[in-house]
Amino acid sequence: MIKSQHKYPQKFSLEFFPPRTDKGTEKLKTVIDELGTLNPDYMSVTYGAGGTTQAKTLETVQYIQEQTDFAAAPHLTCIGACEDSVNELLDLYETMGIKRIVALRGDLPSGMMDPGEFKYASDLVKFIKDTRGDRFHLEVAAYPETHPQARNCDIGMKWFKHKVDQGADSAITQYFFNFDSYRYFIDNCERNGIDLPIVPGIMPITNYENLIRFSEGCGAEVPRWLKCRLESFDDDKESLLSFGKDVVQELAQNLLDAGAPGIHFYSMNSIEPTLEITKSLTFK
Repeated sequence: MIKSQHKYPQKFSLEFFPPRTDKGTEKLKTVIDELGTLNPDYMSVTYGAGGTTQAKTLETVQYIQEQTDFAAAPHLTCIGACEDSVNELLDLYETMGIKRIVALRGDLPSGMMDPGEFKYASDLVKFIKDTRGDRFHLEVAAYPETHPQARNCDIGMKWFKHKVDQGADSAITQYFFNFDSYRYFIDNCERNGIDLPIVPGIMPITNYENLIRFSEGCGAEVPRWLKCRLESFDDDKESLLSFGKDVVQELAQNLLDAGAPGIHFYSMNSIEPTLEITKSLTFK
């Protein structure tokens, strides 16, 4: 049992990325309608490096917040931003009735040398808390397999604790496929006096090449046994999807059974396998 997390109610949330085309926008509306039957606590929307998808992010957030029955939670990345631009965006989100923000550092866009007035996500969290108090519930990122830029786990934990101490309300993890990585991370949080809901991020398995590419980019480990099994399906897409669904479903249920405070599903803007997996899960 994951002691410090067991006391929090288990909730379910979804993540989408802003579509780049009109066709993608219409598809996402259908996806939101279908996945909305799962009654998520909120729907988050990603934000490109340096705010490169800002217009589409705002469009998607506004659609969820104003045209559906669900709460939108925009990602807000601070790299390349200044206090004035962040304030302007926060003003807009308040006007829209947004109550939750996913506060992130983000990646420096290619060719940009100046990180702006915020170097770290902790700077953004502190700024929002200092200027807005508790008007926004602040989600931050957690890395069970340690931050890809941290030299070791102790340094990664030190960064995470500092971010939490600046005013984070809860955290969403990078996706992982090893249950023990989450359990040991929570144990480490407990030893460091960190006590807030840390919701596991869950990634569906639908394409081997894409999964490996995403994972290499964000520092998530795909265990060797899982790689070998996925590789063995070759062009058998149906078998890969079936196996991937079973793996992710078992992982998610094990996390819930152990006391994780919910599941945050990276939907990849698709109905399946998120719908089928989540419908099979038992929340306390």
